[in-house]
Amino acid sequence: MSGSKKNAYDTKQHDTSFRRTWDTAEYAEKGAARDARDREEAKARYEAKLAGKKYHRRASTPPDVRETEARKQRLDVGSMVGKTMLVPAGASIGKRGRGAGFYCEACDLTFKDNLQLVEHYNSKQHQLAVGESGKVRIATVEEVRERLKWLKRKRDEEKKDEVINLEERLEVAREKEDAEREEKRRKRNEKRRKTKNGEGVQGIQYENDGIIC
Repeated sequence: MSGSKKNAYDTKQHDTSFRRTWDTAEYAEKGAARDARDREEAKARYEAKLAGKKYHRRASTPPDVRETEARKQRLDVGSMVGKTMLVPAGASIGKRGRGAGFYCEACDLTFKDNLQLVEHYNSKQHQLAVGESGKVRIATVEEVRERLKWLKRKRDEEKKDEVINLEERLEVAREKEDAEREEKRRKRNEKRRKTKNGEGVQGIQYENDGIIC
């Protein structure tokens, strides 16, 4: 027979008071949700079987996942050309680990050429590793219009820069021509100063058998 006792905190306790208690209502709700989820999955499997397809269970989506977006900058695959990389022996096994080549820090994989790297960046494995869902949001009509306006403004600004650069190039060309003309004038003056009378060196022409100075 189990009787009530007092513990160190002067509270009553029973022989089974150390056992963990459960919230029956909470677990009943969880069980009902699990049963509903199992019924939906069974229905999806049955419909896929009738359609001649294979059913794949959808993985749970993290709460902080974001939609896949286009890269905002070009991949820097040319900075490693002509460089020597020291890699310790056994640093990578196959593609796993940092080795000689293009390394992906998010997935801890090394690729030997840039084509494999680009394919990996576009794969589901890499997108999940960087926190992307792999789904692309469809832009609205207003967003497309705003994007076209922005591209037009960007093109107009580039044209203005081209005009400025063209004027600068013309100015540099004019300065170069003036410098060449001044250099020719200076050489002629030096050549004239070397003669006694300042008229320069007379040219000699040959005509038939005679010489005309």
